[in-house]
Amino acid sequence: MKSFDLCVIGGGPGGYVAAIRAGQRGLSVALIEKQHLGGVCLNVGCIPTKTLISGADVYEKALKAAEFGVDISGTVTPNWLKMLERKDDVIGKLRGGVASLLKAAGVTVFSGVATFLGRKEVMVLSGKDAGEKITAKNIIIATGSESLFPSFIPTGPRVLTSTGLLEIKEIPKTLLVLGGGVIGCEFASLFAALGTKVTVVEMLPTILPLIDREVTRLLTNKMKDAGVTIMTGEAMGNIKTTKTGVSGQVGETTLKADYLLVSIGRKPVTSELNLASAGVKTNERGWIPVDQYCRTNVSGIYAIGDIGGRIWLAHLASAMGISAVENICGNRNEFKYNLVPSCIFTNPEIGMLGLTEEQCKEQNINYKVGKFPFAALGKAMAINETDGFCKIIADAETDQVLGVHIVGPHATDLIAEAGPAMQLEITARELGKVIHAHPTLGEALMEAAHAVHGESAHIPTRKKRK
Repeated sequence: MKSFDLCVIGGGPGGYVAAIRAGQRGLSVALIEKQHLGGVCLNVGCIPTKTLISGADVYEKALKAAEFGVDISGTVTPNWLKMLERKDDVIGKLRGGVASLLKAAGVTVFSGVATFLGRKEVMVLSGKDAGEKITAKNIIIATGSESLFPSFIPTGPRVLTSTGLLEIKEIPKTLLVLGGGVIGCEFASLFAALGTKVTVVEMLPTILPLIDREVTRLLTNKMKDAGVTIMTGEAMGNIKTTKTGVSGQVGETTLKADYLLVSIGRKPVTSELNLASAGVKTNERGWIPVDQYCRTNVSGIYAIGDIGGRIWLAHLASAMGISAVENICGNRNEFKYNLVPSCIFTNPEIGMLGLTEEQCKEQNINYKVGKFPFAALGKAMAINETDGFCKIIADAETDQVLGVHIVGPHATDLIAEAGPAMQLEITARELGKVIHAHPTLGEALMEAAHAVHGESAHIPTRKKRK
């Protein structure tokens, strides 16, 4: 039995960050990872998808090079196998980087599946270090989530989750996407850019149902312009698969494709943890509830990231990991879910933080809106990416910024500015006073802040009467 101050179960973006922070705080730390350091995000999620999306973006830019005055002779085609090679190279480098950071922080890494023997005891059940037993004063559960695959969907080589779709050796001619959430829309945008005929089926009235309605409408129209067929409001049934393709029924319409991507949700990874031995409770869906300090119902056992069942985002997991360790070390650190930015890597990109208009109405909040289109921005015109807008929602009485929603070029980068602004509870007028460099895309936030008060200088504004 090896003893540590802290044992972290799961080496994803929550677990490995927690382990490193604990090492920085002087704790002795064990980290147990069943497969690859970096978890879903690094290996089969955020990083590989964004690497492939970047390749598709370069391909699209090459096709439009003439619009920038650049002549490219010959045929421009995407090389999928080389894109996959580049994806694997990026993953390998980052995975090695995580290992080096853990080593530098003095973290002892165990390879295998972890299971609880008691409240303070864990054993490596299988894998390279099978049989190792660990006792720890504190334990952090960071095992994450995996794709939900309902029993009514047939299995076969043509029916894939996002993990499987990242490994196919060809660009499909046709692709069915079951689920119009973030994962479904990102893959739809990726393959549509590479020439695949994509159909997205979402049983709810709109794709991305939790997103600001104006943003959703714009993305829907742009995806349709890119050739994506979007079917909403009806479920897909009668799904069948063969060695050469898949089919499904939506209302009276029969759909056929080379592959089916199933992206209708996620489920917790807890089956081998033996949580009962530790006394850790889960909710009716198997997720582990935690309080604002990342504590479970058992003293000394914490849970972070996806396993909490609230928001499935890598940066959330990392932030929770730091919060949990600080609390373990006696540094009171309260975690909040209400200021977690969301990024969607569709074309155009989406970045958002805080309340939507729909949520403000549901909560009876009196609000004002300022919106600025990228089409009116010099930098957006210069890079030929003018679709979309920046939208700021502010409290009508206090002027405090309640929500920021961006759809357009580099929206996933631009949303970072909203975080500190809303954390510090600044007003729209104060945000507008911040001088933004010109010409940059970031000016859209400044202009949208001015627009809250009808004072943007770069969109038509009626003269105020004295």
